[in-house]
Amino acid sequence: MHVLATAGHVDHGKSTLVRALTGMEPDRWAEERRRGMTIDLGFAWTRLPGGAEVAFVDVPGHERFVPNMLAGVGPVPAALLVVAADGGWMPQTAEHVAALDALGVSHAVLAVTRSDLAPPGPAITSVSERLRGTSLAGLPAVAVSATTGAGLDELRARLTELVARLPAPDADAPVRLWVDRAFTIRGSGTVVTGTLSAGTLRTGDELSLNGRTVHIRGLQALGVPHETVSAVARVAVNLRNIDKDDVHRGDALLTPGHWDTSSVIDVRVDGDDPAKAPGSLVLHLGSAAVPVRMRPLHPAADRAATTDGVATTDGVATTEGVADRARFARLVLSGPVPLRAHDRGLLRDPGGHRVIGRVTVLDTAPPPLTRRGAAAARAADLAALVATGRTGAAPLLRQRRLVRAAELRGLGAAPPPGAVRTAEWVVEADHAAELRARLREVVAEHRATGSLDPGPAVAEAAAALGLPDRTILLALVEAPLTIRDGRVVDRDAPATLPAPVAAALSTLRADLRESPFGAPETNRLTALGLGPRELAAAERAGAILRLADTVVVLPGADARAAGILARLPQPFTTSQARQALGTSRRVVLPLLAHLDRTLRTRRLPDDRREVIASTGDPR
Repeated sequence: MHVLATAGHVDHGKSTLVRALTGMEPDRWAEERRRGMTIDLGFAWTRLPGGAEVAFVDVPGHERFVPNMLAGVGPVPAALLVVAADGGWMPQTAEHVAALDALGVSHAVLAVTRSDLAPPGPAITSVSERLRGTSLAGLPAVAVSATTGAGLDELRARLTELVARLPAPDADAPVRLWVDRAFTIRGSGTVVTGTLSAGTLRTGDELSLNGRTVHIRGLQALGVPHETVSAVARVAVNLRNIDKDDVHRGDALLTPGHWDTSSVIDVRVDGDDPAKAPGSLVLHLGSAAVPVRMRPLHPAADRAATTDGVATTDGVATTEGVADRARFARLVLSGPVPLRAHDRGLLRDPGGHRVIGRVTVLDTAPPPLTRRGAAAARAADLAALVATGRTGAAPLLRQRRLVRAAELRGLGAAPPPGAVRTAEWVVEADHAAELRARLREVVAEHRATGSLDPGPAVAEAAAALGLPDRTILLALVEAPLTIRDGRVVDRDAPATLPAPVAAALSTLRADLRESPFGAPETNRLTALGLGPRELAAAERAGAILRLADTVVVLPGADARAAGILARLPQPFTTSQARQALGTSRRVVLPLLAHLDRTLRTRRLPDDRREVIASTGDPR
């Protein structure tokens, strides 16, 4: 399927021509048919010679309904420009052409209607001249009469040639279906319609709409039910889990996880000087019409007096290597909109009924402009992006060294090879190497303090490196460093203990040398200065074997105990083990549990045990 939008002045016969081409009534409202004037979007379709299906989005031509026209044209890749032979170029012809030019629509056919009432030649010549310098320059023209049928076959042939030249859509792309209608069907629920310009929809798909999860209950294209519909297509989507009153024209059905919404964007404006534009403008993109405030980005913008964050200077920003008509601006949208770099829309002055210019989205997650000179620097950054064709993230990363992943997505750039990535951040490769070297120094410095902790806490290390997020540090950790118990430790470094702890352990070893299984009581450990932190440090250093929180013996005591127990009649009871080892239940119970865990003994169903393997010297 292919989708075309009509364009042209009111009363030039757009709907009449669509009706003659398709045999369908595009006007949906009784008032439209009564007044003979299209007010809102209409839809009709037909099959062209050769079999191609084409759907028409019929738009209103009156100046009061230009927002409706733009909602229909926004997502559509091609147009049927209609000019009456007895009317010629008119004000809304000019505004519609300006809109198509701003949106970059270059695939179109000119139909000169009512050619039975006036010679079509002058209109064709006049329109062709006025289209020079626009995206529609050189389009084919056909003289037609919907009343007599003259020229309709030739128009169908030109339309067939037009749709054959249209670029193939990306059926695998994430879906962003701009909604142009929402209504309810009894027994089915909420239905939304739109032009699917990329991606594929399937019955049962989970989508996102205004931050809510919805599911596709059913699909129709050209009035026929489908299980799957791929771009380009006019599609009606029956949704679960949402009420009609919760969805409006300009909303978008999105593939979850693939779209960031933005309410502040940096753009290139091709057209009128944005610094001379009115303060209140409307951004038209897809079927959305979003009120915006615009701040021109150039040196004078920094010095301009502002009262609401919008510059009022009338300076002009131009950048070497960028087209003379190109300006850069920051748009503050009235609400979040799902956007990507390279999206095209248009800025319109609703009060003046004129198009300000084409908008090309450059960055959907721009940095704040908080310092003097920030606007000028930002304009230079954007000019560099335009000059290099936005080929990647490497220049930005080299400049900033650490950026949010959303900023790269906003620029339409992928992280370069070698960059360290987390879900939220990207670190430039050379900077990552510097950070890793500094992290090793931080761990070594921590060890040199004589701390009982084996390394700095993750949050402490991240702060030492000046990182805004601990997840960045986790991504930087590599051997021999590792994360253990929430700390960054060097697994290859020899264990060291503070002098007071080492002295206390020396006394403890002397105590246990006489009675290897006579683990000291808590009060004895306290008297030695061995609290929980000291014992944990000693255990990490391999200086003790901790059977329970305050039950400690020397390393190797477990192997020695296994050897002694192996000499008992097998299996043996806990009491027999306690007597053989000359210790108490306080010690023998965690010791036996440790021997079970280390597969030296096996606990039987009757609570007795047997030795699996004999190790150590029982003497």
